[in-house]
Amino acid sequence: MPSPESPTRVLLVEGSDEYHVIEQLRKRLARRSLEPLPEFSTRSQGGVQRLLDAIEYGYVNAPGLSALGIIVDANDDRQARWRAVTDRLREAGVEPPGEPEPSGVVIEGAPRIGVWMMPDNTSSGELEDFIVKMIPADDAIWPRSQSYVADIQDRRFAPGKTLRAQVHAWLAVRKDPRRMGQAITAGDLDTDAEPCQSFVRWLRALFSG
Repeated sequence: MPSPESPTRVLLVEGSDEYHVIEQLRKRLARRSLEPLPEFSTRSQGGVQRLLDAIEYGYVNAPGLSALGIIVDANDDRQARWRAVTDRLREAGVEPPGEPEPSGVVIEGAPRIGVWMMPDNTSSGELEDFIVKMIPADDAIWPRSQSYVADIQDRRFAPGKTLRAQVHAWLAVRKDPRRMGQAITAGDLDTDAEPCQSFVRWLRALFSG
């Protein structure tokens, strides 16, 4: 639960990768002299279960909170993840829409509540599925990263995590190998692409005002 000196706008994310991507996206927008994102505090919860618990038992009814954002991966079952989030919101006294909206959910109230399901609110997937949409169409390494992972016979990752492996193979052979968030700051990822711009619009709608 937020302490008394906590900021009034909070964004909850599952883990450190999401935290890093959000923070580097803010820096990238500022560096390009674009309209900065509204002020908010990003809080990594150390896993989806802790994030879900934080919704119900900590943040929604915290004194002084004006806006709360929630980012979760849809993973393989978007409907199940949506139910998990909305069940917690209802327990906290917030009535969410029946389905996630393509542009992200914003529920007016006190506090204003926002939900974004990675990658784009309508598809199954996770953070890497969001990131891959920002790889430039003319990037010569991306097709090779896909082929490299596809050719591996003794796979140590789950069948549903092929794209994650491809993204991290692509990151590993950049000029300076870096995490997903740092690839945003370096300009290796195109923040003008969708769904990144849709995500930025959601952040502005949620945390402005």
